Amino acid sequence: MNLRLNSEYGTLRAVLMHRPGKEIDRLTPYNKDFLLFEDVPYLEALQKEHDFFSNLIKESTGAHVYQLRELLIRVLYDRELLFNLMSQALAKARLTHWAETILDRYSTAECAGLLTAGIKIHELKRKIPKLETGELMDSAFAISPCPNLYFQRDPMALTPGGIIFSSMKMEGRQREADLLRTIFENHPDFKDHITTAYSPVGLHQPPSIEGGDVIVISHEAIAIGNSERTDAKAIYAAAKVLIAEGTVKRVYEVHLPEKRNYMHLDTVFTILDENLVLTYPDALNSVLQTSLYTFKDEKDGKVNIKREVLQESLLTVLEREIPHLEILHTADGNPDYSLREQWFDGANVFAIGPRRVISYNRNIHTNRALRDLGVEVLEIPSSELSRGLGGPRCMTMPLSRARV
Repeated sequence: MNLRLNSEYGTLRAVLMHRPGKEIDRLTPYNKDFLLFEDVPYLEALQKEHDFFSNLIKESTGAHVYQLRELLIRVLYDRELLFNLMSQALAKARLTHWAETILDRYSTAECAGLLTAGIKIHELKRKIPKLETGELMDSAFAISPCPNLYFQRDPMALTPGGIIFSSMKMEGRQREADLLRTIFENHPDFKDHITTAYSPVGLHQPPSIEGGDVIVISHEAIAIGNSERTDAKAIYAAAKVLIAEGTVKRVYEVHLPEKRNYMHLDTVFTILDENLVLTYPDALNSVLQTSLYTFKDEKDGKVNIKREVLQESLLTVLEREIPHLEILHTADGNPDYSLREQWFDGANVFAIGPRRVISYNRNIHTNRALRDLGVEVLEIPSSELSRGLGGPRCMTMPLSRARV
């Protein structure tokens, strides 16, 4: 496993997922907006649907499914790492000085739970009765939960040239990226195989970039969405490192409209095979501005890149990069059904191999259109999973694929 991906559709060999846990039960109608969630799912049903999803991946591909909780516990046996993460998690509530006490009272597995599911003041007081919290009410969070954590695509991205560690736009999600970076930089399965293309560590207010905006077009080209969640400065920084590394030759900055259904680039389109793209109707033509980063020169051992603003749509870019491009619209272009199915991420399917995808069962018109093109569509239940407004691609972080 070299922690590089040269395609979006090579046969899956390993993937990272997170089984939703108690962090989902922290959601209420009153705090869901604060916690950056769209709805209040039913946890037990959500877990059953997620288990079906992960089991389907294993059975259909033989791929290894890593679970974030297991990886996290493994690295947290390093007390220094655990202390640092716990201190950061407690900082917002100004309880950092209690980190050492918490580590003494909770097991490593329990601490992993605190870092993902959060904990309230009154819950902490059960094990630390003398806990002093200043003006914080007992109902307040000492550590906020991470209900979006089952969307594993956002906290990082693998490219042909290395890993982009995300700097999350919303403060409430930054700890997700911190957990992922800690795991990959320290877990024995991964730490010796990392080439870092972007990392926010050491930067003051680093520009934001999220994994859902990163799509591998080919082994030499990637596209990064300039969206409400990813900034131009971060794209430039990542492009410079990737091009200097030498594998990636072209980085496209894709300027997305500021609309809810264009939150990330992977809500606009996904690549299902060497010449097949699934997209929301007219989305590719709606993205009218793209910029191209390429190698400029090398001076004093430093690579410089150049930026060219392209007066062409994303569709034109893809047609140039992907010979004989074939495009399928969600719901086969039906305006009513495509609008409905795009709300439940009809274009956000997960490719497990060339023309093999996993899709929500509720997107029946899109799935039918895919099958009509010869794509094998495996369906998963989605009554609860879809409430977070993210699709199968959003919930998976491929770590290894067969080269294409």
